[in-house]
Amino acid sequence: MALPDAVALVDLALKATTAYQRPDLARRLQQTRQRLADPNVRVLIVGEFKQGKSQLLNALVNAPVCPVDDDIATAVPTVVRYAEAAGVTLVRESQTDSGEPLPAQRSEVPIEQLAQYVSEAGNPGNRQQLSYAEVGIPRRLLEGGLVLVDTPGVGGLGSSHGAATMGALPKADAVLLVSDAAQEYTAPELDFLAAARQLCPNVACVITKTDLYPHWRRIVDLDQGHLQVAGETPRIFPVSSTLRLHALRTEDNALMEESGFVELIHYLQRDVVGRADDLDRRSVSQDVVAVSEQLATGMRSELIAQQDPEKAAALIEQLKQAKGKADDLRQRSARWQQTLNDGVQDLTSDIEYDLRDRLRAVSREAEHVVDQSDPKDTWDQLVTWLEQQVSQSVQQNFVWAIQRAQYLAGQVADHFSSSGASLLPELDFGQEDFQSAQVRALERPDLEAAGVGSKLFTGVRGGYSGFVMGGMAMGLAGISMLNPLSIGAGLLFGGKTLHDDLKNKKQRRQNEAKVAVRRHIDDVTFQVGKDIRDMLRQLQRTLRDHFSSIAEEMSTSLNEAVMSAQKSVQTDESGRANRIRDLKAELERIDNMAQRARALDGAGAQAAFASGSPALGVAR
Repeated sequence: MALPDAVALVDLALKATTAYQRPDLARRLQQTRQRLADPNVRVLIVGEFKQGKSQLLNALVNAPVCPVDDDIATAVPTVVRYAEAAGVTLVRESQTDSGEPLPAQRSEVPIEQLAQYVSEAGNPGNRQQLSYAEVGIPRRLLEGGLVLVDTPGVGGLGSSHGAATMGALPKADAVLLVSDAAQEYTAPELDFLAAARQLCPNVACVITKTDLYPHWRRIVDLDQGHLQVAGETPRIFPVSSTLRLHALRTEDNALMEESGFVELIHYLQRDVVGRADDLDRRSVSQDVVAVSEQLATGMRSELIAQQDPEKAAALIEQLKQAKGKADDLRQRSARWQQTLNDGVQDLTSDIEYDLRDRLRAVSREAEHVVDQSDPKDTWDQLVTWLEQQVSQSVQQNFVWAIQRAQYLAGQVADHFSSSGASLLPELDFGQEDFQSAQVRALERPDLEAAGVGSKLFTGVRGGYSGFVMGGMAMGLAGISMLNPLSIGAGLLFGGKTLHDDLKNKKQRRQNEAKVAVRRHIDDVTFQVGKDIRDMLRQLQRTLRDHFSSIAEEMSTSLNEAVMSAQKSVQTDESGRANRIRDLKAELERIDNMAQRARALDGAGAQAAFASGSPALGVAR
């Protein structure tokens, strides 16, 4: 449920904007209110193939939500959230050619049929083109807004599913990297962890299946060593989903402690959900303080003019100059507008070049690998290696794009205002929850080797030619055509023909493998490049609309301040004292609301709300 103190403060500020006739400020607060109405705290559960992610989620919510099988992997992300009644909704998201999101298609199915849509057995390769499945269940752990997401494990972190998961990281509140206790961390896991920590502020590691591997403590120590070498410091939670489920059935508290889930659940509730609440309070505090400042601007200027009419002229001139600067911020020629437009263009060019450069390097290395082997023997290993390299390149490019975009947003905010950091909106890096480039899988070319019959036919054909040529030469010398020399020539020619034929076929297989690799790299470059451009266009729209709205609010507030100051000059002495008293009372109410907003962001939030606040009036 939403934070009651923050909701009450936003509702109070909305009443103030109505009382003071500032619908432009109300729009900002309504967006704040909508954010509070959606208290979801999203936690992504990621990891390699068959590491126990689905079973971990089932154990957390004590329900067989996600299908679990020794051989069948998850193919579609499964989003598990709180609901009064259990149900499943399948979601298909799409967008226009220009990157604009289209309304998502949602369809409900019985919860018993979930496996038919999210597992590799029922939906191989996600041929049904689902974006994700949404499962609602009544569980106390989820009631506070916690949302758990079981991500696909098909192909592991180095597959296209891993790239899709990477696209969802900026929207996640936390990430759980799952690896079982069978072995220490692999290179792809460490690479993914490093990238995830750059995109999501809250990352933890979960070591599963401790009940199956007695040496799990040794594995945890090795993993901690790898993390220290890599400069990473996430928390590690060794757990056993089997023990957790058995402890819930038998109500065995000792077994529950042994399962490791007590610490993990405390971490989710305290460090994930609790931290998200703090961020919500901080965001509400900043928005309400900003609105309070805008509401108070006109009143302060009128109060100064009422208290000292001789300074009214100078005050009005200062307000007009400030309004002129605010109007300049609304122009396309404003510095922040130029910084945003030029920055997005430069960023798009740099990111696309970086992507092409990384993938070209992968392509060259793949061709070198093909030249050193026969694709018919090494194709499966080549595909696995290539997918990992491509996925890693895309992940690194995506991380760099997000970091550069965040830096650009900070520059725009700095050019807009000296305190621009507090003006930054919540950046939107795309509409899709799981931004997965629809790249075709690497197609297997014709790599069939020559059979025994084909080899025999080629050898006989070459041998016959050699035998005939040798026999004819011997015939010219007056020797019988059938002799040891002609037979030897036949065998020599047959062997040479077979060798050349096998060599040519190998070269043809290598060439076809190279063509397949290049075609796949082109597909990845084309689709991922489009996703990156769409993401940066969305960023540009978000920043443009946000700062344009703030400039409009500032201009409106300063215009009202000028009008109030001008009107104060015409007030007679009898009405001046009453007006000053009313203005002070209204400013006190607004200042009280701003103080409550600042207290919301600090340790004294509850005390501030307990003290209450006077009702808002209209100083008109």
